[in-house]
Amino acid sequence: MRYGAGSPLRFQKNLSLHDYCTLLEACFRSKFVSHGKLVHQHLLKHSNFKSNHSIDFSMLLAKLAHFYIVCDEVVNACKVFDEIPKKPKSAKLWNMLIRAYSWRGPYTKALDLYYEMLDFGVTPTKFTFPFVLKACSALQAREKGQEIHAHAKILGLDSDVYVSTALVDMYAKCGCLVKAEELFQNMANRDVVAWNCLIAGFSLHGAAYYDQTMKFLVEMQRSVSPTSSTMVSLIPIVAQANDLRVGKAVHAFCLRRGYNNDVVVETGVLDMYGKCRCITSAKRIFDMMGVAKNEVTWSAMIGAYVTNEFLTEALKVFHEIMMLKDGAVIAITEVTLAAVVRACAKLTDLRTGRCLHCYAIKSGLNSDLMLGNTLLSMYAKCGIIKDAVRFFNEMDMKDTVSFGAMISGFMQNGNAEEALQIFRKMLLSGIGPDLATMVSVLPACSHLAAFQRGRCCHCYAIVRGFTAETSVCNALIDMYAKCGRITSARDVFDRMDEQDIVSWNTMIIAYGIHGLGMDALNLFNNMLTQGLEPDDVTFISLLYACSHSGLVAEGKHWFTIMTQYFEITPRIEHYICMTDLLSRAGLFEEVWHLIENMPFEPDVRVWSAVFAACNVYKNIELGEKVSKKIQRLGPESTGNFVLLSNMYSAVGRWDDAAEVRIAQRGLGFKKIPGCSWIEIGGVVHAFVGGDRSHPQSAQINQKLEELLVEIKKLGYCSESSFVLQDVEEEEKEGILLYHSEKLAIAFGILSLSHNKPILVTKNLRVCGDCHIAIKFFSLISKREITVRDASRFHHFKDGICNCRDFW
Repeated sequence: MRYGAGSPLRFQKNLSLHDYCTLLEACFRSKFVSHGKLVHQHLLKHSNFKSNHSIDFSMLLAKLAHFYIVCDEVVNACKVFDEIPKKPKSAKLWNMLIRAYSWRGPYTKALDLYYEMLDFGVTPTKFTFPFVLKACSALQAREKGQEIHAHAKILGLDSDVYVSTALVDMYAKCGCLVKAEELFQNMANRDVVAWNCLIAGFSLHGAAYYDQTMKFLVEMQRSVSPTSSTMVSLIPIVAQANDLRVGKAVHAFCLRRGYNNDVVVETGVLDMYGKCRCITSAKRIFDMMGVAKNEVTWSAMIGAYVTNEFLTEALKVFHEIMMLKDGAVIAITEVTLAAVVRACAKLTDLRTGRCLHCYAIKSGLNSDLMLGNTLLSMYAKCGIIKDAVRFFNEMDMKDTVSFGAMISGFMQNGNAEEALQIFRKMLLSGIGPDLATMVSVLPACSHLAAFQRGRCCHCYAIVRGFTAETSVCNALIDMYAKCGRITSARDVFDRMDEQDIVSWNTMIIAYGIHGLGMDALNLFNNMLTQGLEPDDVTFISLLYACSHSGLVAEGKHWFTIMTQYFEITPRIEHYICMTDLLSRAGLFEEVWHLIENMPFEPDVRVWSAVFAACNVYKNIELGEKVSKKIQRLGPESTGNFVLLSNMYSAVGRWDDAAEVRIAQRGLGFKKIPGCSWIEIGGVVHAFVGGDRSHPQSAQINQKLEELLVEIKKLGYCSESSFVLQDVEEEEKEGILLYHSEKLAIAFGILSLSHNKPILVTKNLRVCGDCHIAIKFFSLISKREITVRDASRFHHFKDGICNCRDFW
């Protein structure tokens, strides 16, 4: 056997245990792990490894395991340790292994070793507990941590400063903040490490504990001086709280102490300035760091730019990294890529986003869940929903954020039904939606008027405690209102712990779309009584409510007060509401005066409000004049063509109506088909005019014919002017009978018990004939029928609609 420093080992064939120990001691001195592995190989080949149960052999293996731990070969150390026939009764080697796994993971292995240690009768020491408790912290294993705390207490070690500090850290990181503070206050000796553990633990749980964390910092300075580690723990919670004043004070403290030379501290300060919307200071720090910047620093700068909407600058910084990559050690991490992808999403820069996706695949980063979710969101926000679906289906792992991104994507692209389907898959997969997902899915229920699904979402929100959040309650108010349950919407509003301006605005507009103008005004007055300051959206909601309830005087009053008393400059949306209000009342001279005195040019929406009223009042002359203005500006949709054609058809000017339709087709505008839907048993059933695709189409048509016979007995006559084709009167009646809202109502009558109300939603404005017919339907069926059209809600009861034929 010969061994020289830096030279290869040469072995005799037969070595004694003493020889192996001598070799290992040499390996310890040199720290050459390859030499240690050669000794291990020789031991395996030339000794009776499995059958040797002597104490000396066990000691040799323990020494070999120790060597592997020192050389950071933890897996090999554990394999050798498992082969030791007589496990050491001393806790030293056990502690070393537990320590290695508690620092590097897998953390469960540290816990397994601890319990194995107890099974072998080895008594833990004051050095064991800090290591195993660190593993509990990493795993958020509160129950295991409490059990280990009990073990330490039995051994009288829980009062040791290292053990008690580890306990404070474990309880704080596991969310038991009261227990953590209690243990900390009972510590006889509190060093800087103990203070840092407490501050880091509270800081970890976000801005909700900001005041408490800052209180601890003040108390800490009475006994010990904060270190750079203290600052590293403190800066993130200052950033979350957006407290720029304190952030600057922390930065100044770091400068005085020289902590600014620490790249981790400087990166944290940079990130804090970015999140506090002080991008100039963030950039200044970034530039001053020079070559000291690491990959986290670059990511923080990109994140700061994205947060502050400097999206092009964020992409430039990323290109700088790519330019440096060959000449400097700057790793492109998942976090960096995710920040850049967010910038692409906000810029709807699909080309760069796709390039980043390709880079992630080539770099092997595409399996990262956080990056995957960001890519998913990018595709959805860029409107490429097919790619988003494909990528979503390919993802190996999905979490709440993944499903939430898909739900938001479908909603942004106008597919509420698919959004609800994804939500259902999410629940079936066992993944619980978070707050953001609930806020995204409730508008899908609102859009479809899917009351039963919305109510289930409300129940889920209650169980998860989400109803304490104002944003969820606001979404619930909107959902119930758009599902026709205005009373339920008000109940949610009244039960809220705290209403913000969005809550009041949502409730006011809810009353408006239901034609409950006086309720909207009363709620607005309550708002003023409570000392809340209305914003411009409040007045849009209020004027809308006045318009849809015919409250002309009230609308005029608040429009004036808005400017004179609340000093809110009217936007185009306010003028649209006022134009609509006056036009619906037939006050065309006042409308014209209002439009002529607007501080900006009226747009298509303003003229469309006047045009709709011309149709209602059969004012053909003014309608033609307004129509020409709309054509010059460029019509937004097919709606204005339909209204003009409707006006001509109503007075029998079929040639003029035909010319409008020809012009409509020539400009590429197609008439949007009327579509109505109704929710029965949690399933949404959709109908279009003349629809025969429904499985129960024959029964629905038969029911409609029966209803037609009944309502004719009560005096109903079809309003043939609402048929835009030049056909015989009898054929017009047939066309009107199978309008989509009538089909949906007939299906509701067939499917629901006689005491159940019917809610139908339509994508367009309900036609005049259907409006008349539904009054009769409500009378003969002796039930409430609600129709939500593109304009408002119509509540039919006992042959009367609450819109008073004013819509």
